[in-house]
Amino acid sequence: MRRRTVTAGSLEEILQVTAPAQAPEQAAVPPVAAAPAPREDHGLRTEFEFELPRGYVDEAGTVHRHGAMRLATARDELRPQIDLRVKENPAYLSVVLLSQVITRLGTITDVHAGVVERMYATDVAFLQDFYRRVNSEGHTRAAVTCPHCDGGFEVDLSGGRLGES
Repeated sequence: MRRRTVTAGSLEEILQVTAPAQAPEQAAVPPVAAAPAPREDHGLRTEFEFELPRGYVDEAGTVHRHGAMRLATARDELRPQIDLRVKENPAYLSVVLLSQVITRLGTITDVHAGVVERMYATDVAFLQDFYRRVNSEGHTRAAVTCPHCDGGFEVDLSGGRLGES
C-alpha cells in the first residue's frame, strides 16, 4: 500500500474524491448540523446544598460554611481504591472521596484533598454522614425524637438555622 502525505490544501481534494456519491437532490442541499436534543428533566436531584457546623477556614482567614455536594458515581467510589495515599492509609479514603463529590465550598470551586484535609474533624464527620444520606437514602432528612416530649419529627441535615426555610 502506498502512503500519501496530506497537507491542509490537499485534504479537501481527498475528501471530495473519496466521498460517496450523492443523489442530485441531496447534493444541492447543504448538510444541516443536528440540533442537540433537549435535556429531559427526570426530576432526579443530583446536587445537594449543605452548611458546615464550623466551617472551613482558608489561608486568608475566610470562613466557608455553605457548599454543595453532588451524587457520587461508580467511578467516584472506585477511583480512591487506586490512590496511593489510600493504599498507604485506608482512613484517607473519605478525604479523597469527599474531595471528588464536593462541587463548591463557599467561594471555593476547586475542592481538592488538601482542602478536606484542613477541615475541622466535626465538619468532616458531618460531610461523611451527609454523603451517606445523599447517596444511600437519596435525601438529606433524618427522623429524630424530641428528648423532652418523645415526639417524632424530621429535620433537614443540609443546614440552615431554626426557623429558616
